[in-house]
Parts: sequence; C-alpha cells; structure tokens
Amino acid sequence: MKAFLLYFIGTSIALSACHGDEQKNNPPPPEPTRAEVKEGLIKSHQMLVRQEEDEIAQYIKQHNYYMQALSTGVHYMIYEHGKGIQPIVGDYATVSYKISLLDGTLCYDSKAKGPKNFKVGEDAIESGVHQAVQLMHSGDKGIFIIPSYLAQGLVGDKDKIPPGAPVVYDMSLISVKHVVPK
Repeated sequence: MKAFLLYFIGTSIALSACHGDEQKNNPPPPEPTRAEVKEGLIKSHQMLVRQEEDEIAQYIKQHNYYMQALSTGVHYMIYEHGKGIQPIVGDYATVSYKISLLDGTLCYDSKAKGPKNFKVGEDAIESGVHQAVQLMHSGDKGIFIIPSYLAQGLVGDKDKIPPGAPVVYDMSLISVKHVVPK
C-alpha cells in the first residue's frame, strides 16, 4: 500500500510538472498592437455600416419610395415642394418633424414641443439633419433616412432612440432666415 501511495504521489507530481512545461511551451498570445486594434475596430464599424445600409434599402423597398442618396448615406425624397429660399450654412432654419425608427416606432413629434429652430451647419443637432435641411426650400416637405452615424450614433439618445439606429425624419422646412455676414 505504501508503494502504491508513493507511486500515486510521484505520478501526480510528474503530471503536474508536465502540465507546467506545456504552459511554458505555449505562452499566452501577445497583446494586439494599437494598429491591430484600430484595424479591427474599423472593420467592425464597416460591417455595421453595411448592415445598416441593407436595412435602409429594405425599408425603402418596403415603402416603395423613390429616394435619392447623398454620398454620406442620407437618403431623401421631397414629396411637397415649396417656393421659398434654400438655407445655407449660417442661416437659421425652423422645421417641424416626426422622428421614427425603421420599424415604424414614433420617437418624437414636434407637435409636442413645437417646431425646432437651429443655425444650419453650426448648432448641436444631428449632422444628418444639417445635411437634410440644406436640400430643402422653405415650404418643402420631405422624408429623410439618416444613418445612425449621422444621427444618434452607437449610443442612441438614451431615451427613445436605441444605440446604432437609423432614423426616419418626416420634416417640413417652415422658414429660413438668411444671416447677412458682417
């Protein structure tokens, strides 16, 4: 029995020593470099953008919209034409709007808070809205699909718009006030 116990202890020590040798021979993989992390993030973001583009294309097809697209990813369709002026960066624009998700969920409606007034190209609103309003003339009504990276981004608005969600603006440009440079 003593011999068996010594054999068992000796075998256990030998096996654990071999296991330790395996760990020494197979060290953990090295940490990725900054460039590798950056490249991985870029590829991941590109994949999300392609997925979002597919979702937007499907939405447009489901609704039988004839939309134009900007190189930035904003899709738009002006469905009622006004006769007013077109805003440029630095002008003040007043818009009424409904903001929805692609699944039809209504997130915001300016009927609740009133029209939004902002300085085009400068005020802190979604960059996609700055782009959209510059496509309009006062009196125009249009539908704008704004990808998440030009709307609320990867975080959402922490209220009604979830992270990474493209949004649909049904927007009317009520008025434009040109700002005369000094």
